[in-house]
Amino acid sequence: MKIGAHVEVRNRFEARWSRGFEIAEIIEAQQGLEYTVLRRSDGTLLPTPFTEDDLREERRRQTWWQ
Repeated sequence: MKIGAHVEVRNRFEARWSRGFEIAEIIEAQQGLEYTVLRRSDGTLLPTPFTEDDLREERRRQTWWQ
């Protein structure tokens, strides 16, 4: 993943995926890479970094004609 990539974030309480985020920063941590994430709707940085396990590329929504 790279900075600016649109991603979905795994909700830590319900284990559901939420859309509308992007990678703001990549941090090298002792356990591996961590990602600072920005909520696109209002530009807010989320306070806790995420590991790659809690992020995935934002998937295109399928429409009935595709």
